[in-house]
Amino acid sequence: MPITIPNGLPAKNILEGEKIFAIEDSSALRQQIRPLDIVILNLMPKKIETETQILRLISKSPLQVSIDFMKVRSHESKNTSKDHLVKFYDYFDTFKDRYYDAMIITGAPVEHLDFEEVDYWKELTEIMEWSKTHVFSTMHICWGAQAGLYYHYGIEKQGLPEKMFGIFPHELCDEYDFLTNGFDEIHNTPHSRHTCVDEKALAEEKRLVVLSRSQKTGSNIITTKGYRQIFVLGHFEYGVETLAQEYFRDVNANKPIHIPENYFPNDNPQNRPILTWRSHANLLYRNWLNYVYQVTPYDVTKVADVSLYQGNRDAHGYAQAFTKE
Repeated sequence: MPITIPNGLPAKNILEGEKIFAIEDSSALRQQIRPLDIVILNLMPKKIETETQILRLISKSPLQVSIDFMKVRSHESKNTSKDHLVKFYDYFDTFKDRYYDAMIITGAPVEHLDFEEVDYWKELTEIMEWSKTHVFSTMHICWGAQAGLYYHYGIEKQGLPEKMFGIFPHELCDEYDFLTNGFDEIHNTPHSRHTCVDEKALAEEKRLVVLSRSQKTGSNIITTKGYRQIFVLGHFEYGVETLAQEYFRDVNANKPIHIPENYFPNDNPQNRPILTWRSHANLLYRNWLNYVYQVTPYDVTKVADVSLYQGNRDAHGYAQAFTKE
């Protein structure tokens, strides 16, 4: 949430320089308030588990949020009951005439396939194209981030010699960025993937900014300058047991898998893992929702107008242009 300060207070310019929202009394009195509308495209097989993980993070924000769940028509989920999907999920057709403050596109276990080989790729591209004019800010996670970077910017994914699997420390690239404001200089993130993004192509794409990275995993948090598109290669939403479940699943199936790095104490799978990324996960989602709340138009149908500013204004310019009055 922003802080409300007296009109003309000198500290306002300093706070804005540190990417902290500060609204003068006169503006705060004119603000209109409503819940944030978020749609989640859940592509993960265990949908209930993913729902719980993401909603746990969203719930940490003091803002009132309304959630819808989207599913693809061109793929049938085998790990979630049809009753659950029918009760809580709708196809894209239901949403295409609606507008949202924010959207989340999850990962999916299809890294071994080229993007165009994924059975719902065409439908996903239609959804991502729709998001550019009907959603103010979209967060893509893991494979969803790779798919978004490929679709929106032509950045390819690349295979890794072995699975990136474990908890990895990352360094901030900008201490005062809105999304990572409050992060420690080093923060942990879970990763579980067989592919990475083309870092050279990413570095050459001037419309994108890398906020967090490490020598081991490469870029972790990537965004456009106005946060219309956010790409997170790791899994901040993972619970403490998620990597353990993946590890023992593969061990029991006799699949090749190494012990997740920096996860089990003393690298002993008999030891309970320690949750070392929760505070940064909460901060990332809280900062994101706070930014969306401050900047998205009160009339959410006008998010298409905001897209005209993408790449032409920094975050402060967005906030000035679209403060809800």
